[in-house]
Amino acid sequence: MNWQIRSGLKYTRTHEWVSFDGGLATVGITDYAQDMLKDIVYVELPETGQEAKSGERLVVLESVKAVSDLYAPVDGEVVEINEALQDQPELLNEDPYGEAWVVKIRVAPGYENPELLDEDEYAALLKEEAEK
Repeated sequence: MNWQIRSGLKYTRTHEWVSFDGGLATVGITDYAQDMLKDIVYVELPETGQEAKSGERLVVLESVKAVSDLYAPVDGEVVEINEALQDQPELLNEDPYGEAWVVKIRVAPGYENPELLDEDEYAALLKEEAEK
């Protein structure tokens, strides 16, 4: 399979992507994740103001195939949710790196997640998973 990996993003081992703009982190699911889930039919978003803890469940994604969790890639506070996903969860399948961002988190000052992968490390992870 040839999944799209965008440059300039950071990735998690659980297939979330994150982009940083100052102290704001925009989070979504990767092309690989949406492909594994297939048709996403429902997204349970967090409340704005909710605390996000790296590695903890932040969002529930329901597809025709399974229910899956999206985990926070950073510590901070949810400051915006993509409300379009409530009416159009299929956007996650159609444009996972664009219109279908999921949440924006104000990152805790000074916080860094050393577990985040760059695009080459994430590509290696996908290759590993494809070989299993």
